[in-house]
Amino acid sequence: MELKIVPLEIPPGCNVIVGHAHFIKTVEDLYEVMVTNSPHLKFGLAFCEASGPCLIRHEGNDAELRDAAIRNAQQLGAGHTFVLLLREGYPINVLNAIKACQEVCTIHCATANPVQVILVETEQGRGILGVVDGFAARGVEGEEDRAKRRELLRRIGYKL
Repeated sequence: MELKIVPLEIPPGCNVIVGHAHFIKTVEDLYEVMVTNSPHLKFGLAFCEASGPCLIRHEGNDAELRDAAIRNAQQLGAGHTFVLLLREGYPINVLNAIKACQEVCTIHCATANPVQVILVETEQGRGILGVVDGFAARGVEGEEDRAKRRELLRRIGYKL
């Protein structure tokens, strides 16, 4: 058994959702989730098939993001893992619908932060043990930080 740390490539202005699913139809079902829940989002999706030909299946409505999702999936190479890159929106716009998708088993992260994926590799294949999402906490917010948080949420339209 070998542990590996794989940093993800997240294009500028993008968020990434990394998860685990269980069936080849995942790629088409997640495509439908994206276009029916937030049709203005640009996205690219790659899914590592875990049996049969073990191909990286892919879809999306943005070639740059689809290609980046494929590169991330190639670096991970973990069975039944999906990488979804999105732009012009946020994971909050689609995350509940993704979690409700029949094939989706786990969401490892949904973020715009730098991400490192912690993999285990055995003689059989690879699996995700977890992720490092962003950076370690540096302190506790004060009143000024709290005001900035509240202002940000209103500026981007998530609070009144």
